[in-house]
Amino acid sequence: MTKIYSQILLCLLLISCSGNKKTNSQVSNTTYDVKLDNIEIFDNSRDRKIPVAIYHPNTDKKINNQQAIIFSHGYGENKGGDNMIYSHLTENLASKGYFVVSIQHELPTDDLLAMEGDLKITRRPNWDRGVENIRYVLNEFKKTNPELDFKHLTLIGHSNGGDMTALFADKYPELVYRIITMDNRRMPLPRVYKPRVYTLRSKNYSADEGVLPTEQEQKKYGIKVLFTTINHNDMDNDATIEEQKTINTFIEESLSEK
Repeated sequence: MTKIYSQILLCLLLISCSGNKKTNSQVSNTTYDVKLDNIEIFDNSRDRKIPVAIYHPNTDKKINNQQAIIFSHGYGENKGGDNMIYSHLTENLASKGYFVVSIQHELPTDDLLAMEGDLKITRRPNWDRGVENIRYVLNEFKKTNPELDFKHLTLIGHSNGGDMTALFADKYPELVYRIITMDNRRMPLPRVYKPRVYTLRSKNYSADEGVLPTEQEQKKYGIKVLFTTINHNDMDNDATIEEQKTINTFIEESLSEK
């Protein structure tokens, strides 16, 4: 009787542990080769072209419940090509099975980003334009790639792109499941349960007052904040191997949480 009781207890324990484990169907042990496609989308309503870089698994096999990620780069003084300089992140995510769309937000003809005044006000036109870029690109890919899991859409953005990402979640919370900002400094992060909010912080720049949630707000809404030893400007491909590992690990862990 004692032996049988022990076996039953062990089975119940295993079932309990399995039920408590947080998983995400997107995450697997499979590593894919990565394919890069560059395309240009045109928004007729705004008479604006939107260059995008698409990083996706190079495979003919269907990836069930493949999740989409939209990435927004930091400000690059309208020089272009900024959607390509975070390949350590975008390629890593694609190798894990995600469909990653990186948007080029600034065009050479755009007004330069405001550097004076109350930046939450003077930079708002730039963020609003970025939000509409994201929304238009999202709607286009819903048409062309309806097999993707847009119910669990993740937005990731660095610096000024992180401010756009936070603003998108504030304006269109029903369209995004999760946001991950990389050292955004001006636009306050949403204090909400949904979308889920995660943020990675640098060691050399502080966010404006009110951007980051308090410890009480973090606990209340489940917001994750990670302070790092990485410089703000080194979160792109300038990051060292160890810094890239810190960034990618935080993002992968954030993606794995439900």
